[in-house]
Amino acid sequence: MKITNDDTSILRRILTYAKPYRIYLIFALICALISVNLSLLSPVLIGEAVDYIIGPHDVNFAKIANILLYLLLAIIFSALFQWLMTFCTNKIAFGTIKDLRTQLNEKLNKVPLKYIDGTSHGNIINSVVNDVEIISDGLLQGFAQLFTGLITILGTIIFMISINLSIAIVVMVLTPLSLFVAAFISSKTHRTFTEQSHIRGELTGYIEEMLGNQKTIKTFNYEKRAINNFKEINDRLYECGVKSQFYSSITNPSTRFVNGIVYVTVGVVGAFFSISGKITIGRLSSFLAYANQYTKPFNEISGVITELQSAFASAKRVFSIIDEEVEISDEGLIERVDFNGIIEIEDLAFSYNKEQELLEGLNLEVEAGQKIAIVGPTGCGKTTIINLLMRFYDVDKGSIKVSGVDINKMKRSTLRKMYGMVLQETWLFNGTVWDNIAYGKEGASKEEIIEAAKAAHADGFIQRLPEGYDTVLSGEGGNISQGQKQLLCIARVMLTKPPMLILDEATSNIDTRTEIRIQKAFAKLMEGRTSFIVAHRLSTIKESDIILVMKDGQIIEQGNHEYLLLKKGFYADLYNSQFAVV
Repeated sequence: MKITNDDTSILRRILTYAKPYRIYLIFALICALISVNLSLLSPVLIGEAVDYIIGPHDVNFAKIANILLYLLLAIIFSALFQWLMTFCTNKIAFGTIKDLRTQLNEKLNKVPLKYIDGTSHGNIINSVVNDVEIISDGLLQGFAQLFTGLITILGTIIFMISINLSIAIVVMVLTPLSLFVAAFISSKTHRTFTEQSHIRGELTGYIEEMLGNQKTIKTFNYEKRAINNFKEINDRLYECGVKSQFYSSITNPSTRFVNGIVYVTVGVVGAFFSISGKITIGRLSSFLAYANQYTKPFNEISGVITELQSAFASAKRVFSIIDEEVEISDEGLIERVDFNGIIEIEDLAFSYNKEQELLEGLNLEVEAGQKIAIVGPTGCGKTTIINLLMRFYDVDKGSIKVSGVDINKMKRSTLRKMYGMVLQETWLFNGTVWDNIAYGKEGASKEEIIEAAKAAHADGFIQRLPEGYDTVLSGEGGNISQGQKQLLCIARVMLTKPPMLILDEATSNIDTRTEIRIQKAFAKLMEGRTSFIVAHRLSTIKESDIILVMKDGQIIEQGNHEYLLLKKGFYADLYNSQFAVV
């Protein structure tokens, strides 16, 4: 197996995760020493028994019985310490993998949102679940075989030299052939295993996309194309997998073939030594057993090569996530802000792609309790402003101040607690209705939850569910309608009663009658609260204090509904276009 500098650094990094479990590592090494030495004692005892049976002297059954008793005890205690060693290595492996996956999950909660937005979710899931398991199987579970293998090799060399130096030299001279064959074959597998890991991530991502968008797929009759795309990726994975498994699968048989040659050579050479009286039959039988035990670890280690190659490829993917830059630390920033409802945006500039400007020179002053509507064509920067207000992304230039404090100088948690946000894209998790509404307020009472549900006009449909508020919603609320999901998300925000609101197409999936009720509930909720409303249906924002009309990242018009209509500008054209008769 060819070990590159990258592989060496990856191995060192993984071993750092095993440091908290070094007591198990030490104990595993001790158990391996005892177990291997006891197993190496068996051929000596068997050889002595053989010499006693076929030797020139009379058979001493008492002596043979003692030898067999020692042999039985050696086998039993060798198995016991082998089990203890396996227990310790499993503690190391599973503990290390638990810590690695925990750090990976923590890192995903610290990376900037742009990383999550710009990376396939299926690839991320594949790294957290599959790649970490492959690391466990390949690198960490191999500890047991490496422990016993290295000790067995050293132990058998010592025992063989003590029996006959000449035959021992023959064995050690021929052994490198096995290593050469294994190294030659495994060098072919590194590229294919790396490619296999990438394709596996691609396939996971594609499956995640297809399962999450089945309605869209069926709506556009995309099933056949989806199946064909899946087959294309799956075929590439199959071809890559066949190549990698072919190379790796012939490693073990090839080394066994070479080891067989070693065994036969020892038998032939030993026979000549036995005929000449330089070695007894019993000692020769012991030597043959040692020769077999000596070559066995090489077979096991070559068998681990497949897992190691795959593990290194997976580890690179995992560490690439762990090495991602994290959000700027909140350490030492302001934890408490006396909110007065005033928001100031000064000379703001931002773009997702540095080569293409989006927002440039944006200025805005919002008074306490004002309702600010943001309208404009798709891609003009409406949702981007929301992302910046919540500090999901940091501004490139300028500043956003809340109550006179730059949001970059306050902790993100402090800022986000001030907002209640309802998005067009709903999100529910696998849990009861109680749990989903109470998601934003820890320790909320049932009375508060019911009150929020009633305010959101969700109580009626909840009561009609099979178990009412105790109904368990499937992943993302698949067992209720899209509009009902939206109502639960609105109830979640109403429960928190935040000082500021962000409504991004919050009623887009709700029928007109319910929307009118919700708008009244929002109007009550927004009383005295600074609110931002993003809407495409301009009829829903007529009561806003200020309407910001955006185009190409700029605020091109600003005023209330009546003023903007009288101005007969871009807003008037947008508004009239929604009621134009075609």
